Amino acid sequence: MKYLKLLLILTFTLVLVFAASDLPYRGNPDNQMNQETSITGTEVPGNYYIQEAYNDAHTPNIVTVILGDYRSIDTLGEQIVIFTAGLICFLLLRKRGQEDDE
Repeated sequence: MKYLKLLLILTFTLVLVFAASDLPYRGNPDNQMNQETSITGTEVPGNYYIQEAYNDAHTPNIVTVILGDYRSIDTLGEQIVIFTAGLICFLLLRKRGQEDDE
């Protein structure tokens, strides 16, 4: 069983290294993520966020503008999931009061 776990970890590591070896270099200005338009010819949203964040929300912090204005519904959903997980952990791990005394 010990060798099976080691083999699985090694296999998974090799798959990750193989997948990461084909990724483009992040600093290359010719990468698609650094272009002004996408493959379909539409404007890349990241460029709009960077250029117009202050004009849209009048907030100097671009991260706050993206999370609070542009992606607010998605952020609210993530916060609900985290709150629910925390509440479940609290309810499962709390002391039971009188039940523990018996």
